[in-house]
Amino acid sequence: MAALGSPLRTLRGLLRELRYASGRAGRPYRDTPAYQHIVAAFRAHRVTSEKLCRAQQELHFQAATYLCLLRSVREHAALHQEYHGKGERSPEEVAGLVGFRLPQQPGGKG
Repeated sequence: MAALGSPLRTLRGLLRELRYASGRAGRPYRDTPAYQHIVAAFRAHRVTSEKLCRAQQELHFQAATYLCLLRSVREHAALHQEYHGKGERSPEEVAGLVGFRLPQQPGGKG
């Protein structure tokens, strides 16, 4: 199993992904219920000198998994946007994409 890294790094990554997602919506990401829930959960599960939080590792693992999901969805959408088919293309256009030219017909028809 790979190391999770620091919880602060995971929290910052989650907030960055929320900022990306809410940037498209046009409203501040700090006003979203997702932001408030994530920050409250991280605050509730932090380790203090008075108590040892046993659920911290579990929360950190779930947060890292959710961060991976958010990043993957964003990157998939970007790749889909870039490489998605543009519909049917003409034979000339397809030949040009692969570096060929179609032969010319005699009599100037093509």
